[in-house]
Amino acid sequence: MPEAARIDDRALARRVTQEFLPGAVVGLGPGLPTLIPGEMPPAPGVMFLADSGALGYRLSGAAPGSGPVDSGGRVVALLAGGAVLSMADVAAMVRGGRVGAAVLQPAQVTAGGDFTHWTAGASPELFSPASAVDWASGARRVIAMIPHIGPDGSPNIVGRLSFPADGIGCVETIITDVAVIWVTQDGLVLAELAPSWTQDAVAAITGAPLSAASGLREMSFDVPRLEPPNKVYTAQEAVRDIPDGAVVNIDGFAGPGGMAHYLLLALKNQGAKDLTMISNTAGVARVVNFGTPPGRLAIDQSILVDNKQVKKAISSFPVSPRASAPSSFELAFQRGEVELEVVPQGTLAERLRAGGAGVAAFYTPTAAGTLLAEGKETRVIDGKEYVLETGLTADFCLIRGRKADTLGNVVYKGTSRNFNPVMAAASRVTVVEVDEIVEPGVRSPEEIVTPSIYVDRIVKRPDGFSPYE
Repeated sequence: MPEAARIDDRALARRVTQEFLPGAVVGLGPGLPTLIPGEMPPAPGVMFLADSGALGYRLSGAAPGSGPVDSGGRVVALLAGGAVLSMADVAAMVRGGRVGAAVLQPAQVTAGGDFTHWTAGASPELFSPASAVDWASGARRVIAMIPHIGPDGSPNIVGRLSFPADGIGCVETIITDVAVIWVTQDGLVLAELAPSWTQDAVAAITGAPLSAASGLREMSFDVPRLEPPNKVYTAQEAVRDIPDGAVVNIDGFAGPGGMAHYLLLALKNQGAKDLTMISNTAGVARVVNFGTPPGRLAIDQSILVDNKQVKKAISSFPVSPRASAPSSFELAFQRGEVELEVVPQGTLAERLRAGGAGVAAFYTPTAAGTLLAEGKETRVIDGKEYVLETGLTADFCLIRGRKADTLGNVVYKGTSRNFNPVMAAASRVTVVEVDEIVEPGVRSPEEIVTPSIYVDRIVKRPDGFSPYE
């Protein structure tokens, strides 16, 4: 009996779109996954990310060399709110857990979710997985999009890989030209069949045991209509779920510029206790008058300290430069009411950057041989002593931007961006306070400093709001 017809690549791409959630960032590897944007509306409720650095794009059909490209080298057009990233930024987003799903084309997938990417399978002597290893280890979910059998007629779903693995136990769903298969702890489960295909016919060309789901059904190819989430909040709504004991990134240098004063007031009124505050300063703008009009007091972290909400600060400059004008945190520390971890300023920025990029720890020569290195692991590299520092992450982040679009792309004003970008990336939930909210596309992709992938909530500072008391 002749084999039933397989679905074509475009139908395969349409079926994969059903796996996406609204607002998700979806990484697309080279090969078959690059077809997916062409099967979705021009402004889908997901943002596609390519290892080339394009974030938020559609296929353009333009001539080579005329614009940014996707993971397969095809020219794409950025959507309103899209951005162009460096390779380091892409890797940080992936390792930092910001990519909701990665769609890859493996050469082989095992019943345990291991895979070899097609680029490595095509050149086994060289082993060239490209970015597949990054996607495999960093994306929250990995979807394999593959032909069910290879050009030589052998199964692409196997019991054991024929090549070195590019990812171990990471593939969750396999979507082929004949079936949708789930990878479970109990083995492969057949969830959907292409039209005219049977369970036995699929099992016959699968190189690993295959059981059927109780709700086994025929594949459909409808593309879902996804809408991006609403990220615009009131200040009270934006901080409402910050719990007692949370770790909170709060930007601020020494003066009032770049500090989310309106959100700080909202958090004070919300009242969460026992907070660990990661901040360059722990509230010295109030006492140094750096950029503060005469006779006024800046709203800074001190209002949280005075309200007995802070348990600990991780900071570089937590005390006033004048002994005659101690900060609220300094006085609380002297009374034994708060804890303090002092971190060199550059190391603090790098610990945040590392945390946001999924880097657990790094060596730095900063502070070697000083009190700040006591109790930390050290190592001599090329004759120089280095200190091991761990990455920092936070539950929430309260930062200030100049302007944001409704998707969450943020630009800053001057040096107020000093800690903002790294804090946004190093937080589970990032809340940004801005002076103006605009529609996507108003800002050029080259102007965007913090892309929307890192921003969860946007709060507009009221017109006429004063950051001073």
